[in-house]
Amino acid sequence: MFTPRHIAVAINPAASFGKTRAVGPSVITALEGRGATVLRLQEPNIELLRLSVDAAISQGIDALVVVGGDGMVSLAVNALAGTAIPLGIIPSGTGNDAARGLGIPFRDTDAAVQVLWTALDEGPRAIDVGLVRHGLHTTWFVGILSAGFDAIVNERANAWAWPRGKSRYTLALLRELVFLKPRRYSITVDGVTRQQDAVLIAVANNVSLGGGMAVVPHAKIDDGKLDLFVVAPVSRMRFLRLFPKVFSGTHTGLDVVSFSAVEAVTLDADGLIAYADGERIGPLPVEVSVLPRALHVLAAPSI
Repeated sequence: MFTPRHIAVAINPAASFGKTRAVGPSVITALEGRGATVLRLQEPNIELLRLSVDAAISQGIDALVVVGGDGMVSLAVNALAGTAIPLGIIPSGTGNDAARGLGIPFRDTDAAVQVLWTALDEGPRAIDVGLVRHGLHTTWFVGILSAGFDAIVNERANAWAWPRGKSRYTLALLRELVFLKPRRYSITVDGVTRQQDAVLIAVANNVSLGGGMAVVPHAKIDDGKLDLFVVAPVSRMRFLRLFPKVFSGTHTGLDVVSFSAVEAVTLDADGLIAYADGERIGPLPVEVSVLPRALHVLAAPSI
């Protein structure tokens, strides 16, 4: 039985107000009710929270639980990857794609807490992580690295202060659709380089991005592989018809869509930005590789 006694709970700074403000305190109360010693980590901004998480890890904790969305998961993954400290997730963000892929309920906090309790009793699950090298910087991710149209949309949405939530992404998508055009990529897959035109390209460890867009519905987060997803050049009208299929995962059989399992891939193209788990990495090129079973998570076992 896995019975951690000293648990840090990191709460998204944005969760200090609004409808999710009670989630963090309720999780802490429940953990303490099970006899755990809980270290509450809550700061006014994400950078201070990152420092608090690193300090807690260096002082010694048995587990880290994050309350928030994929940004909080990204923070925790970059702190924990390669260590034996497990990560628990109580989703309360907008996208919650990491939670979706791990089978953690993202619309029911009580159900998510129950998954956490069960994993605390039964022990953590080991999953793969992706590693992005961008210049001298390295970043871990558990979900999807995007470097095509979806990354362009992310860049546009992040530049806007309004509206908040998913509608900002939708409006950014419609705006960028007007300027949709294929880009020429240099793609090196497991040491073999090719030139390829594409409108959308991603490297997936998990199933979805953007709050449920199942870009690689067959992705397995613990198979020791990443999945390279490419959409060949298409017209704006066909792309507009294709895009809704991504939410249901019914795009996989289309002739303009291709998938390939990879262990390492380098992507390069002029004027494009890479995002991983919704966080900005920077301009291409990037080198992406998989580290099998490098992260322990408090989630349901693999099916």
